[in-house]
Amino acid sequence: MLAIFDYKAGNQTSVHRALEHLGIPNQITNDPDTLNKAKGIIFPGVGAAGQAMDELHSAGLDEVIKSLIWQNKPVLGICVGCQILLDYSEENDTRALKIIPGECRLFNPSWTDYEGVPIRVPHMGWNQVELKQECELFAGIDPDADFYFVHSYYPAPSPEFIIGTTRYGIDFCSVHGRRGLWAVQFHPEKSGRPGLKLLKNFHAYCQEAADAE
Repeated sequence: MLAIFDYKAGNQTSVHRALEHLGIPNQITNDPDTLNKAKGIIFPGVGAAGQAMDELHSAGLDEVIKSLIWQNKPVLGICVGCQILLDYSEENDTRALKIIPGECRLFNPSWTDYEGVPIRVPHMGWNQVELKQECELFAGIDPDADFYFVHSYYPAPSPEFIIGTTRYGIDFCSVHGRRGLWAVQFHPEKSGRPGLKLLKNFHAYCQEAADAE
């Protein structure tokens, strides 16, 4: 069973529906015991970083998720769940979870696209991910596949944690982390077949990790 981490930060239901479509057992929960027993955790989120961290702090869930990560529980962060794994976000001047070194920065609307046109903020639409290192999440996914993005801030982790980048004004980090702790800026649950394949790959990794214990 995969746990969808519930900390009142949105998009849990859409992730649940995507996993149900794939036939992957899952539960939306913030119960520490249930999270601990899960084979892996999806850490979603939409909205503002400050609000997300406030919700985590007020419920004591920040220490719960950090403890599970330090225990090497497989985790997949999505959107805001990707951003607040870092040290800091410019959004709301937010001190984040400090799991992955780095910060989250605001897109500069003076940056331009390939045709020299200023980019729009927020970034909304379909874009590709260029992998900078091998990653199990992308096994069997066409390198030209598009994923759905909607965000005004982008993760900027330490270089060794950058797994994939996407071009929008600049080449920004769109996938970061390490093996077993992955974070994606896009929404796999809204990205059609490539996104569903990524979720399926995450579940397969969690299953293999559990079987190896």
